[in-house]
Amino acid sequence: MIDHTLLKPEARREAIVKLAEEAKQYGFASVCVNPVWVETAAEVLKGTEVKVCTVIGFPLGASAPEVKAFEAAHAISQGAGEVDMVINIGALKDGNDELVANDIKGVVEAASGKALVKVILETCLLTEDEIVRACKLSVSAGADFVKTSTGFSSGGATVEVVALMAKTVGPGTGVKASGGVRTLADAEAMIQAGATRLGTSAGVAIAKGQSGQNDY
Repeated sequence: MIDHTLLKPEARREAIVKLAEEAKQYGFASVCVNPVWVETAAEVLKGTEVKVCTVIGFPLGASAPEVKAFEAAHAISQGAGEVDMVINIGALKDGNDELVANDIKGVVEAASGKALVKVILETCLLTEDEIVRACKLSVSAGADFVKTSTGFSSGGATVEVVALMAKTVGPGTGVKASGGVRTLADAEAMIQAGATRLGTSAGVAIAKGQSGQNDY
């Protein structure tokens, strides 16, 4: 259930290779890396069941829809099997649901039949009503998952928000909790609330039942 994550801008090749090797060792669902590292991670993980996940329009979500769609298509061509896109947060808050929906649809269409799409809502910047709207728009646009956070804003996942998202999307859509999942207890609480995937840089520590440093 863990997306083993390294999204720091200063990450170097050696760290990406180590991340992928750890994901193989512990049987994580994926590694989550910036687009520039997709090809490297895919090389290390070739022949395994671990997917390469990357981020689109990250971390602000303020790219044009066409740019997000292109970025997703390019990442998939490099070996990404999952893409986590950030919604247009300003458009959502403006009530421009059509733009938000088209933004998501562009990435969903680029990934169709090739990769899973997770939609990052950045819930720390949203009201409950906006979270519900964003979840419904994501489901309508064909996304596979909704995701709480980038880990680069003012807050991460909370049990309450994960429960709200899970209730809104229903059992047919996954929920990824990310940001602040540092311990086995954190992970279990998120899963109990309805999370079906966890984004964390503390995956190894969680797998060992320890507390870990987690910037994501």
